[in-house]
Amino acid sequence: MPSAPGSGAALCRGLRASSRRYHRPTGQIQQPGRTLDRIKLGGKVTISYLDNPFHPDVLEALSNQLQARGYQILLFTAAHGSTADPMFENVMRYQVDGVILASTMLSSKLARECRRAGVPIVLFNRTTDDANMSSVTGDNERGGAAIASFLLAGNHKRLAFFIAGLEESSTSRDRERGFRSALERAGYTGLQRAVGHYNQMEAAGATRALLQQKNRPDAIFCANDHMALPCIEVVRHEFGLRIPDDLSVVGFDDAGPARWKSFDLTSFSQPLVPMVTATVGMISDLQSGLISQRVVLSSAASW
Repeated sequence: MPSAPGSGAALCRGLRASSRRYHRPTGQIQQPGRTLDRIKLGGKVTISYLDNPFHPDVLEALSNQLQARGYQILLFTAAHGSTADPMFENVMRYQVDGVILASTMLSSKLARECRRAGVPIVLFNRTTDDANMSSVTGDNERGGAAIASFLLAGNHKRLAFFIAGLEESSTSRDRERGFRSALERAGYTGLQRAVGHYNQMEAAGATRALLQQKNRPDAIFCANDHMALPCIEVVRHEFGLRIPDDLSVVGFDDAGPARWKSFDLTSFSQPLVPMVTATVGMISDLQSGLISQRVVLSSAASW
């Protein structure tokens, strides 16, 4: 099984259909030295990078709920920031009931291939302009707006948005849109912006660039906790600033380490379990022939 550091995809087996281009074997699974009876597996999940502390929680929750339905998962990996396309042919060698793409995307062409093959696809924590693609997300735009309101209520004057570096990411765009819109409604202008590319080293570098400015920000919104944690490290240990006395840092996801006392990060919480429940249910609905749907679930700030 090929792998690349920084991302993951889980695959469930049991596909009933095949396409002309991608023929998937049926019956038993052949492995060197033994023959395995066919195992019931439940959907393919692509997680863009596993070092994000939010993603292992997603994978565990998906695994638990799929196992409760009698399915098992297989894990595939893809390069950080890429689509799931490069692994597609390898994935289609297995018989799969469905594909769950978490924090990554599939090209429209291969999405059509999946649909022709009878493989339902659900995007988790991502959306697309393709009306035929089902998706489940938290309310990212509302979350961005809530963070803006929170920082303005704290009398911050020089705000910086640290957008999750994958500019094409729907979550990044929606969080920034909500953040900017709320600031504009409040009459705030002059928002500073840096790019962290969902990467901790680049997030740290972007933090340095922001704080080295003469008119440095007094609050930084990081598009996810994965980038907020190195931001805090730079603020404290390289610039000697106190959080929140000298500068506020806010993240998104409320992932595990964000709640550690050493970080105590203010973060907007994703509704992880409801999102996973909706995703697993949606795969089942699509298998039953229901039409594609988009679900946006309310989130709650952790402050």
